[in-house]
Amino acid sequence: MLPFKEINFKEPIIISKVLEDGSILVVDAKTTIRILNKETLEVISGFNGKITHLRYKNKVVDFSNNGKYFATLSADSKESRLYNVTAKKLVAKIDRHHGETTCVGIDPKCRYMFSCGDDGKVFVVDIKSGKTSFTIPAHADTINDIAFSSNSQWIATASYDKKIMLYNLAMMGIKHKLKAHSAPVMKVEFLSKHRLFSIDKNSKAIIWDVFRGGVIARLEGVHDDVTQVIKSGDDKFLFLGTVLGYLLVYDLDTYKLISQKYMKLATTITSLGFDDSSQQIIVGCQNGDLLFYPLYKDEVYVEELVQKHKYEEVEKFIDDNPLLGYTKAYEHIESVWDKTVAKATYYLQNNDKLTANKLLSNFKTIPSKNKQIQKIFQEYLDFEKFSKMAKDGKFALAYSIANAHPVYKESKIYKAMEAKWKTSFALAQKCSLNPKEQEKARQILAPYRGVSEKTKFIQEIFIKGNIYKRFRIALDRKEFKLICDLVKIHPFLKEFPEYDALVKYSDSLYIKSQKLIDEEKFIAALKLLKILRDFSDFSEESQKMINDISNKQKFFGALSDDDMVLAYTLLDNILELQETKQGIALQKQWNSDLDKASSYAISGDLEGVKKVLEPYMKMSSKYSTIATVFGRCYIVELEKAIISEKERVVIENGIKNYIRHFGLQDSIVGLFEIFKEHNENSKLELKAQIEGDIEQWKPSMIVNSILA
Repeated sequence: MLPFKEINFKEPIIISKVLEDGSILVVDAKTTIRILNKETLEVISGFNGKITHLRYKNKVVDFSNNGKYFATLSADSKESRLYNVTAKKLVAKIDRHHGETTCVGIDPKCRYMFSCGDDGKVFVVDIKSGKTSFTIPAHADTINDIAFSSNSQWIATASYDKKIMLYNLAMMGIKHKLKAHSAPVMKVEFLSKHRLFSIDKNSKAIIWDVFRGGVIARLEGVHDDVTQVIKSGDDKFLFLGTVLGYLLVYDLDTYKLISQKYMKLATTITSLGFDDSSQQIIVGCQNGDLLFYPLYKDEVYVEELVQKHKYEEVEKFIDDNPLLGYTKAYEHIESVWDKTVAKATYYLQNNDKLTANKLLSNFKTIPSKNKQIQKIFQEYLDFEKFSKMAKDGKFALAYSIANAHPVYKESKIYKAMEAKWKTSFALAQKCSLNPKEQEKARQILAPYRGVSEKTKFIQEIFIKGNIYKRFRIALDRKEFKLICDLVKIHPFLKEFPEYDALVKYSDSLYIKSQKLIDEEKFIAALKLLKILRDFSDFSEESQKMINDISNKQKFFGALSDDDMVLAYTLLDNILELQETKQGIALQKQWNSDLDKASSYAISGDLEGVKKVLEPYMKMSSKYSTIATVFGRCYIVELEKAIISEKERVVIENGIKNYIRHFGLQDSIVGLFEIFKEHNENSKLELKAQIEGDIEQWKPSMIVNSILA
């Protein structure tokens, strides 16, 4: 497939990204930064970062979505740096990793820069202040990649330790440690519907459930080293770029591989971007090529071909671009095909092969459809024989032929035969309950002797009459759980019309309950769900819905009573509530207050932190997050004490207090190293101190000064 547009920049392209203003950001391996006009690809602005990156499979450079900041590794990978693009000046740098820095990232809301390293650590810089804000719990080995959810709530880090750390930024804590890979995890990418993609060194790819931390699916068909990952803007497709220049594409609804060679380039794919407005994938290459591919290239022409019934030509376009198979034009073809097959089948079932053949003639030029057409006609060679056997009451032969040709089971003749069986079976069952009429029951079922799938039911009808009686009694008493248990043990009960009616009843309960939930009529919905819970097919789902409704009632009740402590506690512990309008609003308020408190903490304004976080001080689910903010504030106080050269004993006391309150964290370890540079004679040993735990911190532990 040829690109729609292309341009070459000589050096490997390591970022190709559409910014918020619609322009295209391109960064090459020499950190030459260019902003392009999306239509003309002319360079609007740019500058040279003067850093050459020899490896760029990891995120060695990242840009904020607004284009105002960018993060990069140094040329020797010893440190990470944050720059203000407009001012073209260094905002912050991290040189605290033991070993090399491996990747950087800026969250979508442009609040923090993240620095990841060989030591498994993640240092987080507040972009506004340029100061190290906090750290994320470390991996046991090198971090290879970092990714962010679109709302910046979730952060995922992939490591050589074969694990993925899923961190909740709003809660300032680890949500899950995802373990299912048998090799180092190399790439991660957030998807819609609370999903996460990951791939390891052995090219094994997994789709995860972010909320529950479980595996949703494993992707097949990856046989190359994946260098870049991106999803389409509508979240329909997942694209994987590889070392050998292949671009694979997956369906994110079915998780099936659409194409292993969506495109094949002569060079390694080094970056992937996506333009939502034009539905184009932007491919950056090792040879400096920047290529633009519309997902639905030639869609308009395909629509014209469809209107002219030139289906063979349409197939040629889809062979070149399989994503055209997801357009409305192709859906129309499939709809016409399905309707045509249904009509042709009707005529074949009436032994009118000529009309069926004529109906399908438009599709014979399409190889894939022609094979299906041939198979359809082959399947119906015995239909006349089947029809005759069914009409003559030779059911053993008729069922045998239908089993050999499953398509016959969709015919009116087969359905009529099955309806007759059910009627006969029900009548025989009734007769079998009366000892005087058992012979009559045998006569009723005589035509079905030799029908293998009916034999079991016929045998059971005479030996399990009491089971049917129990079934009827349970039905009269509406003991649905007992009924489901009986049917599970005795499948023959499914042959009765009462069972069919029961299935319809349970389906109607489910539909009504869903409608009531949508209308927020929770009490009425609960009544139906408690009945539905006794049906085995709905037991687990209905119980989950009952729990969800109960949680929502508690949550909405807490909001109504202005009980924000309970409301936030429920919100923090029940992820489903975070999807409600009220939950989103509360999260937004919390995130806003947390940002304000963090700003105060970075400047060392303890009173400001207290004032902002006061409404949350009684919420135990927020304690660890609040502790992180206060801990940050105390670190700033200690930094100021070192700079102002306060007495060594006072600072040592402050360090001891910090460790006693918050534990031996990376932030205090880093500060201690700075302290030692100014106080070489200090005999303070960190590991000898009484160590607290940030997870056990409470607001009662707040002090006006960590030095006191």
